[in-house]
Amino acid sequence: MFDKDRFVDDRSLSLSIKNKGLNYGLGCIEGIRAFWNKEQKQLFVFRLDDHFKRFHGSGKSLYIPIPYSIDQLSEITRQLLLINQVTQDVYIRPLCFKGANTLRPDLNDPLNHLAIYLDLTEYEPKPSINVCVSSWTRVGSNMIPPQTKSTAGYLNSGLAINEAMLNGYDGALFLTREGNVSEGATNNLFIVRGYEVVTPPVSDDILPGITRNTVAQIVYRELGLSMREQSITRVELYEADEVFLTGTAIGIKPVVEIDRRMIGNGKIGPITQKIQKAYDQIVRGEMSSYISYYTSVY
Repeated sequence: MFDKDRFVDDRSLSLSIKNKGLNYGLGCIEGIRAFWNKEQKQLFVFRLDDHFKRFHGSGKSLYIPIPYSIDQLSEITRQLLLINQVTQDVYIRPLCFKGANTLRPDLNDPLNHLAIYLDLTEYEPKPSINVCVSSWTRVGSNMIPPQTKSTAGYLNSGLAINEAMLNGYDGALFLTREGNVSEGATNNLFIVRGYEVVTPPVSDDILPGITRNTVAQIVYRELGLSMREQSITRVELYEADEVFLTGTAIGIKPVVEIDRRMIGNGKIGPITQKIQKAYDQIVRGEMSSYISYYTSVY
């Protein structure tokens, strides 16, 4: 059971300027979305348990253990949505960070703070985007592991996004130290060649995304196409028939231009459209074969 006093107005919160989680980026986050189905008058949280399993995995890998179980986190999230009477699409942000005010950036102390908040802002409303290959290299697995959602790792993303925007692009793509295509600044990447869908492997310094996993199932189960993981070169981006990014915040986002080069015919490709349509139906509870992915709030 959770005391209602644990749910507070975020404007009433404060954090010491000495907090080492803030000073050194000693934290991990998760990103979850819930989708409002107007006809059913129901709010569906998408793959809630899977997100919190990944959250726990990040905490374990980074020595920032999450102080609540997956079931407890799921119930906290559901109560937060009920208290706020959410009847629209919403982004949910769990955050766990080191709570001590000590100077040394060690990870040994057991004091971890947990917070979960809601964001009703529409994210990247453009139907398609243009991106560049960033001059910033993706952080590697033996640096700040990109397979976790660490708060410190997002400085890498922030630098790439800022560079892209200053140069007139909507977003950025990372290369690995070896020159392979990794992923977007905050999203996984797919290319389409003919009737084959390809995405970089985890070994190319990507986050194994939950939307990425959902797309793999759509490609196989709904479209009957083949999909494989393999390293992708920069030139293969330019020569692809279709390119799209995936992520909890943006869903399925078509990329129509990379480094001022048109992708395909410069429009959203037919396979991307089919994946996008199936994904939108799945997350709103309109496909019964994916019922295990839904947590109903009301």
